[in-house]
Amino acid sequence: MIRFISLRLFRAALTVLAVMTFAFVVLRMSGDPAQVLLGPDVPQNVIDDFRADWGLDKPLWRQYLAYLGAILTGDFGLSMRGGAPALDLVLERVPATLILTIPALFLKLSIGIPAGIYAALHRDSTIDRGVIVLAILGFTVPSFVMGLVLVLIFSIQLGLLPSGGFGTWLHAILPALTISVGGIGLLARFSRSAMIEVMGQPFIRTASAKGVKWRDVVWGHALPNAAVPIVTIVGFMVGSLIAGAVVVETIFSWPGIGRLLIVSVSNRDLAVVQCILLLIAAVMVCSNLIVDLLYGWLDPRLRAQPAH
Repeated sequence: MIRFISLRLFRAALTVLAVMTFAFVVLRMSGDPAQVLLGPDVPQNVIDDFRADWGLDKPLWRQYLAYLGAILTGDFGLSMRGGAPALDLVLERVPATLILTIPALFLKLSIGIPAGIYAALHRDSTIDRGVIVLAILGFTVPSFVMGLVLVLIFSIQLGLLPSGGFGTWLHAILPALTISVGGIGLLARFSRSAMIEVMGQPFIRTASAKGVKWRDVVWGHALPNAAVPIVTIVGFMVGSLIAGAVVVETIFSWPGIGRLLIVSVSNRDLAVVQCILLLIAAVMVCSNLIVDLLYGWLDPRLRAQPAH
C-alpha cells in the first residue's frame, strides 16, 4: 500500500511540474505583457525599463529557474496591474467560485447517478429512453448556449431570476444550473452504462438464482462493482470544477476565479494567470490522486499492479 501511494504521489508531483512548465513557456511566447499593459504609444525606453523591472529581459531559462525558486518559497509573484500579490488576488475569488461549484457538484451527484441507475434497472422502458435523450442533450449542448437559454427562459420570459451579477442567492441559481446540466447528463449516461454492464455479469445471475432479494442484489453486488467507472467520472468532475466555471462566470458576470482568469489572460498578467493555472492543476491532480486511492480501496487487486 505504501508503494501504491508513493508512486501516485510522485506521478502527481510530475504532473503539476509539467503544467507549471507548459503554462510558463506558453504565456511568455504568446505576447509581450509590456506592450499590452503600457500601450502601443509608449516610448521604447519605458517598455525596456518595465521589462527589466519584471525580469522579462532575462533569458527564458533564467526566468523559469527564478519562477521555480520563488514557488518553492511560497512566492507566487505580483500582479503587473497594481502590484498586489497574485495569490491574494486568486484566493479572494475562491469563495465566489465555490458558491457556484459546490451546489453544482451536489446537483450532478444527486440527480445524475440515481437517474442513470434507475434507467439501467428499467432498461428499454419509456423512462430509460427519456433519461438517454436528456443525458445526450445535457452533455452535448455547450455551457454558454445552455446559460443563454436559461437566461432567456427564467430571466427574460418569466422574470423569475436575475440574468447576471453577484449579490443574493438568487444570482447563483442560473450559473449553478448551467454548470451542473452537462455533468448531470454525463453522470447519468456513465452510471447507466456501468450498471447495465454489471447487471449482465454471471455473479448477478447466480445471486438471483440463489434467491437473494432483488434489493440486496442491486445494493450489495451491482452497485459496488459499478462504482469504479462512476468514481472515475466523479473525480474528473471534482478536478475540473474551477476550470468548468470559466465560461459560466464570464456569461453571468460572476466575480470568481474563472472571470479573473479571462481578464488576466487578456491583460497578460503573468503571475495571476500562472497562479490560477497552478491552482487548477493542483485541484485536478489531488482529485485524481483521491480517485486512485479509492480504486485501491474498491478493488484491492489494483494495489498489487504496478503504476504505468
